[in-house]
Amino acid sequence: MFESVEAAFDRQDYKTAAQLLKPLRQQNPDHPFVQLYVGRLYEASGKLPQAAAAYRQILQSVTHPRVVNQARQGLQRLEAGSSRDSQAAQARQVGAIAKATADPDHAKTGFLILEPVGGDARQLAAQNFARIMRIDAYTARLQLPSRGWRLYRTGAIGELENYGQKLRKSGIPAFWTSLEQLQELRVLRVNYLQGVAPEATVVCQNEADQWGSLTLDWSEVSQRVEGLLPIFEDVVDLDSRNKLMRKEKTQDYAQVLDLHLPKRHCILRFCDRTYQFQQGARVDDALPNHQATTRMRWNALTQLLGDRLASVPSKSDFTAFAETTQEHFAFLQAFPTHIHLFRKAPTYWDAAFQLYSGLIFQHSLNKKSGSLINPERSI
Repeated sequence: MFESVEAAFDRQDYKTAAQLLKPLRQQNPDHPFVQLYVGRLYEASGKLPQAAAAYRQILQSVTHPRVVNQARQGLQRLEAGSSRDSQAAQARQVGAIAKATADPDHAKTGFLILEPVGGDARQLAAQNFARIMRIDAYTARLQLPSRGWRLYRTGAIGELENYGQKLRKSGIPAFWTSLEQLQELRVLRVNYLQGVAPEATVVCQNEADQWGSLTLDWSEVSQRVEGLLPIFEDVVDLDSRNKLMRKEKTQDYAQVLDLHLPKRHCILRFCDRTYQFQQGARVDDALPNHQATTRMRWNALTQLLGDRLASVPSKSDFTAFAETTQEHFAFLQAFPTHIHLFRKAPTYWDAAFQLYSGLIFQHSLNKKSGSLINPERSI
């Protein structure tokens, strides 16, 4: 029955929608979809205050993601059409975006990242965020991060810059960068350390899986980036009726550590699943061979790197960031990860770490140059 109501709305046959909705309201007035369709019917018939009240009631009492999302969209439509000023502002925004993306370079894919806003600044920031992004205040408060970065939007870099500049002028920290910039970063997968003193000699593989070695001074490393990548396995479990069922669970985590080399525009990537502990320089001399586990050896390796890079900043807020990328999974599937883990099914986690590390790399370069984005690619 809901499909019939939805179809009537889609073809703008509101008379039929009202007829189909009448018995549903009598039978189950509290059903989330019934409440949503009531709001949409009010909106379609021009009863805007009643529509707004219905949508707000949904946001307060309903948890169904699709219904909540459509109710928010309904409120946004009402707010957008509430005054001539808002309509004029929307027209100006559309014009600014069209101008920003007219150049083919500005239409290239990019990312808009929100930085955390905490304390007393959040209330005003949420109001400004809602106004700029044309969303309701409740959604704005939820979407503004209080800790760590949030991948807020992907799209044309010109459009994202337009939004980013407005956000920054309103006191909301944000930055943006293009997919092309991130893909220009070289990622070398470390197989093992051949030597660690006085310089580091790294045996690694490039993006084409070609082996080679790299000698560097430890002072070249500007940042460390750490992350845990879930390893999923199919397991058999009991459901609520004590029947066997198969489901996917996180059984373990792969540990990844990136070292950033800005002068070489390069990232060295260590992973506990692919590092060859039996080769090259011993990093676990204190561990007996017959007792050393991969976890113990990895801890010894990270301790060695930590000692050599004691003054180098370390970023480890990856998990919180990764969760904000889930809704962009369709886009991230085409993003090269440079992480070789066996996966039975696609997951956003590997691409999220590649994106996280690349954004940190690019953001650091931009801060040093005093710009928000690469000055050579400024739009």
